[in-house]
Amino acid sequence: MTIDSTFDRCAERLVRFMTRSLGASRISPAESEAEFNSLAVEWFGIQYQDNAAYRCWCQALGVEPQNVSEWRQIPAMPTSGFKELEVTSLPVNDRTRVFHSSGTTEQRPSRHFHSAQSLALYEVSLVTWFRRCLLDEWLGALRMISLTPGPEAVPHSSLVHMFETLRRECAAPDSAFHGFLNVDGSWELNTQALEDALRSASAPVFLVGTAFSFVNWIDTLIARDVRFLLPTGSRVLETGGYKGRSRSMPKEELHALLCDRLGVSAESIICEYGMSELSSQAYDVPRTAADGGRVFHFPPWARALIISPETGREVAEGETGLVRIIDLANLWSVSAVQTEDMAVRRGEGFELIGRAATAEARGCSLMSIGR
Repeated sequence: MTIDSTFDRCAERLVRFMTRSLGASRISPAESEAEFNSLAVEWFGIQYQDNAAYRCWCQALGVEPQNVSEWRQIPAMPTSGFKELEVTSLPVNDRTRVFHSSGTTEQRPSRHFHSAQSLALYEVSLVTWFRRCLLDEWLGALRMISLTPGPEAVPHSSLVHMFETLRRECAAPDSAFHGFLNVDGSWELNTQALEDALRSASAPVFLVGTAFSFVNWIDTLIARDVRFLLPTGSRVLETGGYKGRSRSMPKEELHALLCDRLGVSAESIICEYGMSELSSQAYDVPRTAADGGRVFHFPPWARALIISPETGREVAEGETGLVRIIDLANLWSVSAVQTEDMAVRRGEGFELIGRAATAEARGCSLMSIGR
């Protein structure tokens, strides 16, 4: 069997698992856990064999496939590795797309390489979980209004590719992007077009954007003393992320301003957690924290562990650590990714806190949390 056929068959099996996990006749939690573990361990063996950068990382940690029988044992590649190395099983000629992490111009971006096949799997994962989390109660397609530039302007943005995929697969025909790329590479907002679209809306809209885009726009609304009353049923998707592109503020404050200026309820604001190094996303629905906090949940084909940076072990319920993700849709790169984000463990989900103080640490400086 060739490498291509191996990965293609794995992708087909994963799509079947996605369907079985969320279909009308869902498999039980125990069956889901067993199948996830089986696929994760198999994926590790394949990625160890065909992903040279990942294999070197695992060897440095002293972990080989024959030593791994459970998904929690799979070594995680730090996100810094995506900046320094080509973390992929794809031959150079098959790398038709690459997503870069966002950040300041002084930072080297992460690179997540994709082929047509890996991008197709990414989109299946995205749309399947998005429909389950956000569209189950909606009838018909919503008009999606994005505060980002379009995909032609920023072809290396996984976030914009996500929005474009949702626009194509789930949204109404009059959905549009209202951002543009400035001469210095920064993202700007066509405020007039955005606000005209909102004023003309007679049906619920789906407003999507990054935290910094919302902050910059809200600041102009406050300065002009402008408010909107979005149609009942409208929703706002906020994807986080400031990275020096606007003033930052606590999430609760931003959401309060969105409620005040857009005429939506706090329950209508959904947060998304994702990154260029992953192929699946987490959403904070349903809200399950006892204190009303926002708890993120990945789909059944991804798992989040909260890891102590001191011990490298999973923390107890309610304790804080670094977010580690095992994403089966990351078939052609690495399933296990160690992030630099801090979170509190909340059952099978997590409550995001922010970036770790060592967020720019590189390579072997993260060895202690590599497994």
